[in-house]
Amino acid sequence: MKRSKLAFWGFVGPSLFAFSLVVIIPLLVGIYYSFTDWNGIRSQVNFVGLTNYLDIFKDEGFVQAFIFTTKFTIASVISINIMGFSLALLVTRKLKISNALRTIFFMPNLIGGLILGFIWQFIFTKGFATLGELTGQRWLLGWLSNQETGFWGMVILMAWQMSGYLMVIYVAAIQNIPKELVEAAQIDGANAWERTKHIIFPLVRPAFTVSLFLTLSNSFKLYDQNLSLTGGGPANSTQMIAMNIYNTAFKFNEMGVAQAKAVVFFLVIGVITISQVYITKKSEVEM
Repeated sequence: MKRSKLAFWGFVGPSLFAFSLVVIIPLLVGIYYSFTDWNGIRSQVNFVGLTNYLDIFKDEGFVQAFIFTTKFTIASVISINIMGFSLALLVTRKLKISNALRTIFFMPNLIGGLILGFIWQFIFTKGFATLGELTGQRWLLGWLSNQETGFWGMVILMAWQMSGYLMVIYVAAIQNIPKELVEAAQIDGANAWERTKHIIFPLVRPAFTVSLFLTLSNSFKLYDQNLSLTGGGPANSTQMIAMNIYNTAFKFNEMGVAQAKAVVFFLVIGVITISQVYITKKSEVEM
């Protein structure tokens, strides 16, 4: 009995210690500082109660960033999951180039967020501008110069990067479906759309649960792509919550306020993702 406990803590202990050191302790310290006026530099820290939490809802920049982030998350979650599922259907059709396609579609996920943002910034500002001048399409000029086109630029970037990653998840789920079910439906005269709608789609819902969770959490806390693609501009119109919190803490030296924003942000993401997992889990079909 003692040996089993020692073996258990021998394996779990180091990981639990590292997790506590990197996640739990900083979280608790951050919650404490959210009730103070600490600026991140001085040693004197004054307790201010709920003042920071009340002030952030009066901060127009934070409210605007929250609304923009919510819109972006909705658009990116829908587009990424549709593209990822569509790519998974394509590469599981037993084509000769299926393995090559899987590699090509997954490769954008291997590129770092900052580098990816700069690549797409060049495409949107230089490539689109050149194409617009050649074709006379003025809407292609200044693609990142306003909130609307900057918004869709970020959605395109995120969908291009994460679709291949979700494709892998959906491929694993599709390949786990018993071939007898698909073959029986095909014998009964069901076409490709009917097989997808009535057999494949219901049976890959566990994969949808995972994919929705990943895309929701990643889209809400996006920072590096936002920084490199638009920098939050023009006039902070494409600034997301993570960037707003970072600027509050390290640009304006309002660490207490930034920590309050981070706590609210953490609670919002937690409620949304837990609710999503609970709702989608209820609709899953067991094989």
